[in-house]
Amino acid sequence: MSKTTVQTTAHHSQDAMDRQVFGIQPTNAFQSRLAALALAVSGTLFVLYPAIRPFSDESSLQGALAFASSSWVLAHSLAMLAFILLTLGLLGLSLRLQTTPLGHRAIPALVLSWIGVGLTLPYYGAETFGLHAIGQEALKQHNAALLSLASSVRWEQGIVFILVGLLLLAVGTLLFAIAVWRSGNLPRWSGIPLAVGFALYIPQFSMPQSIRVGHGLFILIACLLLAWSMTKRNRAKP
Repeated sequence: MSKTTVQTTAHHSQDAMDRQVFGIQPTNAFQSRLAALALAVSGTLFVLYPAIRPFSDESSLQGALAFASSSWVLAHSLAMLAFILLTLGLLGLSLRLQTTPLGHRAIPALVLSWIGVGLTLPYYGAETFGLHAIGQEALKQHNAALLSLASSVRWEQGIVFILVGLLLLAVGTLLFAIAVWRSGNLPRWSGIPLAVGFALYIPQFSMPQSIRVGHGLFILIACLLLAWSMTKRNRAKP
């Protein structure tokens, strides 16, 4: 038996073991379309989030007005939904990759992405509802000094959660890009834009609204490209 045959057999054995442990089975065309739809909607919401979110001087009552607005809650709620739909889309991508000999490499990517999103969402929840309550109280008392509490919400323990979460998500999407590149099942380049988009997610937080909307558009394009590639007919046999 040749060395190549042994390596291929080992890959298949590892792939089967991962499927058994994680309960993952190869996807079918309908599941691929659902996952592609989840990615497309997720990308759209990543654009709507910064487009709807109010931007203002957050040390003044204008900031309180922004925090207290329904647009603030809506925008951040859409962001949370975007992350949730992203995890479903990545699950579908992982299932699609199970039809390849290197499908087991998508498992760590999926796990890291899920953990990353799980750590990110609590911070978004605090921003959505915590800052909303602070803004309402500041307007009620007509006291901009209360907005200093926003820094406590953003920069204490919560910042560790979101930074670690987004870093793990960036690593997860990078591993997906590598798995897609090597799979032979999808266009090799189709996972790269999504990895780039989430590698830039932390830096774009300090940018003005126009740049953040542009970043959201980049993620939308990345999601649409990956969704399109997932709906194409398999080029490699299971």
